[in-house]
Amino acid sequence: MKRYRVHVFDFDSRPYFLSLEIKDEWEEKVKKSHLENREKLLNDLKLQFGNGAFKQKKENFIALESMPVSLIAFHNKFLHQIRDSFVVGGYYPALTAACVLGERILNRLILSLRDDYSTTPGYKKVYDKDSFDDWNVAINVLIEWNVLQPDAADGFRNLMIVRNQAIHFKPDVDKNDRELALKSIKLLHKVIEKQFSSFGPMPWYITKIPGECYIKKDWEANPFVKKICIPNCIYVGPKHKIGVENNQFIAYDVDTYEDKKISDEEFIELRNKFKSKQV
Repeated sequence: MKRYRVHVFDFDSRPYFLSLEIKDEWEEKVKKSHLENREKLLNDLKLQFGNGAFKQKKENFIALESMPVSLIAFHNKFLHQIRDSFVVGGYYPALTAACVLGERILNRLILSLRDDYSTTPGYKKVYDKDSFDDWNVAINVLIEWNVLQPDAADGFRNLMIVRNQAIHFKPDVDKNDRELALKSIKLLHKVIEKQFSSFGPMPWYITKIPGECYIKKDWEANPFVKKICIPNCIYVGPKHKIGVENNQFIAYDVDTYEDKKISDEEFIELRNKFKSKQV
């Protein structure tokens, strides 16, 4: 009867709100509220990054755009650090770190999942190593295992090109470090958005319940879903509610569900029916 609902995720949408254009046709109270929120955000950023050269820091912050809404996995802490480095003008450190993080994600995926694919041809290429610096091998093996989504694989391949420019000596990097850093971060965003998103058209998600995302029953045993997605989920039935306790979201569920299996379509119908009664 129950399904795993995505409950824990990470994001930063502040660049979007900072770049949002105030429209002339907005009501005055809406304009005022937006201006007040923008001023508060700018003050928060000054406290976070410092007043010095703040105009450039603000431009860098907006240029990064919002951080993808993501499951908590191998990358979150380091992606925040990379973005912070870019904001304060550490372009080359941000560039190299984004490339290294891409390689780290590939390694973590291989090491975490390879035992589940020990009967596949790709396993022979990765079973006896603790790290992998050949991106093509790692990407191709993960594709063979049907782990990497196509757009995520494309993101990794394009990031690999930038990585080769940044890590192997290229004189041009001295002059376009900001451009390359921003490009590498955006490619990393693409990888995370297409592989680790906490919502969206991934094949393992139920997406027909507005504002909520669940794991499809048939995907619960999939190694990537089991080890990466489900740890970010709560196990709930169609009649649960979400509340706040000690500044944390808590699920409140009933204990009177029938002991029977239902299809994803039935779960969707029951959940949407329950939600409509709560409005």
